[in-house]
Amino acid sequence: MGLTTIETADYLTEELKKIEDWEKEQKDLWFWEKIGRLPFMLLDKLTPKVIQDKIGLAIDELGNYIQTGGQYLVKEETVLKKFAPNALSQDELRLDMLEQIPVNKMDEIAEEIRTSRTKIATVQGATTGIGGLFTLAIDIPVLLGLSLKVLQEIAICYGYDPKEKSERIFIVKCLQFSSSDIVGKKAILEELTSLHQGNQNNQMISQLQGWREVVTTYRDSFGWKKLFQMIPIAGMIFGAFINRSSIGDVAEAGKMLYRKRRILERLQQSESVSK
Repeated sequence: MGLTTIETADYLTEELKKIEDWEKEQKDLWFWEKIGRLPFMLLDKLTPKVIQDKIGLAIDELGNYIQTGGQYLVKEETVLKKFAPNALSQDELRLDMLEQIPVNKMDEIAEEIRTSRTKIATVQGATTGIGGLFTLAIDIPVLLGLSLKVLQEIAICYGYDPKEKSERIFIVKCLQFSSSDIVGKKAILEELTSLHQGNQNNQMISQLQGWREVVTTYRDSFGWKKLFQMIPIAGMIFGAFINRSSIGDVAEAGKMLYRKRRILERLQQSESVSK
């Protein structure tokens, strides 16, 4: 593929420090996201059962995604071709090849994907923003699907396979991280650190028994911002902005957390070679 890893341990350590600084900057939820939970307590009582049922389906689909990948699995070839646009056959595009790709190239492709997906989310948010509360039944499942898609594509960028259940668990944790408060973020970072240190899936799967909370938190994070979608015309603007920022946040979390994993693994490899 014409690319080889040329990173020094010092460079990787410096980049890891940048990620750790980003983790420290993940403060509490914005004020509007905090109070966003209050209107939804009211909306739950007002929302027609058919809409509640559709939102419930999104929760069930997330469970199916964790178990099997369901309808949300992406094709890795689409992402791999971004690394090797001149590849002539699928045999030239293997996920394990990315282990030799420099991290900055991985970052470049991940950022390209983030930009592309936020544009799609913006259009989708503007479209569903017209109907306010009633199109929320469409908006949440679609946005959930976009979020899972962009996280899987970012996983592939850094050489990880979302067809593996352990990676799907990691992806759901990234999704949960993006909409959690500071306490939740801290707990998730500790869980992911534990995963990297080899305490693997049993503990993580146990913690994900409450995975329904991921969609509940995800839904609540819309909060009163979604109420503005009930205003004619303005709803399109708010819908576009909300979905754009949501996918942007999810993609940023996925990029930083997967980048950290790749850098830590390369530092370990560097240490092993030097011994």
